[in-house]
Amino acid sequence: MSNQATVFVVDDDQAMRNSLKWLIESVDLEVKTYASANEFIRDYYPGRAGCLLLDVRMPGMSGLELQEQFIEQQINIPIIIITGHGDVPMAVRAMKAGAVDFIEKPFNDELLLESIRNALIMDVDQRTAQSVRADIATRLAHLTPREHEVMDMVTSGRANKDIAKTLGVSSKTVEAHRARVMEKMEASSLAELVKMAIAAKNAKSS
Repeated sequence: MSNQATVFVVDDDQAMRNSLKWLIESVDLEVKTYASANEFIRDYYPGRAGCLLLDVRMPGMSGLELQEQFIEQQINIPIIIITGHGDVPMAVRAMKAGAVDFIEKPFNDELLLESIRNALIMDVDQRTAQSVRADIATRLAHLTPREHEVMDMVTSGRANKDIAKTLGVSSKTVEAHRARVMEKMEASSLAELVKMAIAAKNAKSS
């Protein structure tokens, strides 16, 4: 686990904040606590590694409202919802909005820590995937329009002769374009190029 990851705790109950801080620090994780959603927003900047432990019912902005605001702003930090007033509709709303877990107070310490570990692993996975997508996008930006066309056709499984006929060029020209696509995309094989094409399409549709 990255030492830079932080568990952000947002809860208006000071005793609960202190208890959570002690528990999380007992397993050598960095913790920052906040008494309200607004206090957290003022201190947090998107992109920080970690996860968010978020109380539902708080004065001012509720935990669910903060969660929805993050969704609107496309801030992807894994969120664990905690509440002393849990009910099924609230749980469903939180989970549908993307919470990784929903835990009612009082909770089992080990189960909470396990949920936090899972959320931090999810954060690492999300960051890795985001970095890969950004890298692919940078490589794609260096392709010419014709190279984009060739890449689309090649990764769709079309043969060089078929591509040449469609584009009205020779097979040798297609081969040259294909070689440049492989070079610019830094793909060591057709299979790797296909994976990149799929990742790029998924990024566009998400």
